[in-house]
Amino acid sequence: MSIVDLALQEPLLDGSREMRAIQSVVASVADTDATVLIRGESGVGKDVIARTIHVASARRDHPFVKVNCAAIPTGLLESEFFGHERGAFTGAHRRKLGQFELAHRGTIYLDEVGDLPLALQAKLLHVLQDLRFCRVGGHGMVDVDVRVIAATNGNLEGAMAQGQFRQDLYYRLNVVDIRVPPLRERTEEIPLLASTMLARFNRQYRRAKELSPETMARLTDYSWPGNVRELENVMRRLVVLADGEQAFEALVAQDRNGHASASRAPADTLKDVARRAAGDAERRIIEEVLERVHWNRAEAARFLKVSYKTLLNKIAEHRLAPPSHAR
Repeated sequence: MSIVDLALQEPLLDGSREMRAIQSVVASVADTDATVLIRGESGVGKDVIARTIHVASARRDHPFVKVNCAAIPTGLLESEFFGHERGAFTGAHRRKLGQFELAHRGTIYLDEVGDLPLALQAKLLHVLQDLRFCRVGGHGMVDVDVRVIAATNGNLEGAMAQGQFRQDLYYRLNVVDIRVPPLRERTEEIPLLASTMLARFNRQYRRAKELSPETMARLTDYSWPGNVRELENVMRRLVVLADGEQAFEALVAQDRNGHASASRAPADTLKDVARRAAGDAERRIIEEVLERVHWNRAEAARFLKVSYKTLLNKIAEHRLAPPSHAR
């Protein structure tokens, strides 16, 4: 059996009619350099599909580089994508290769591409057209040979209509469009996925956990708002915790109660969610910048355009701590 056939046997791609259709598309495009846009809710398995395309392609022996476009602070995006030369900006003590260079001859996977700011979208478009770019602070052009796969859980058409996503970049990325349905729309996959994950975690943790028919039925009936990623987390807990099945039953009960009382949700629920999301994003950005400047707090404060005192308060608020070598 060839490595392509092995890659395409990924359980996620073979458990339902919808996923077998995606498997067929993956098999058709894997040996080409066509750009692929993968869409779907968070946790549906977009990463698995991207990696399967890479492993089933002629680029399989070269790097697969994933870039989470939503996790990189805006001020660092260009450097992260295209690299920088020594002295390009404060803190650039040496040349740094960008993710496109690191993916040379392989595949670059742009996750959450819809979150890119417009300025970088324009630069990315030119790179996709010419496969060449200039490092930040550099003068010479760098040529790369990469295959591009992008993914999003957002509505790019709606973003285009609001002027938040470039139409020309959309059509450059959307050569092959793969839409992954949520797990709740392909529940026939759940027994196969659950059994595969159970066997993997039993091996990993040296357990011999088995699922009762009642638990398997509950797995199939649950709505899985977190999709395959949530299923994986639940299966891990079922294996490692003595009361894992009881914990899952509580989750199912909470899900049912949540659906029953959705109309009575408190008015500030969305505000709470937005507040938590903003706090998580702020923490991630501060942490990224501190790591980039080797925990030079004064330099980080200048980069983030906040006072030194404000930065110290934020570090304390988010309970951030430097690695031992940066103390």
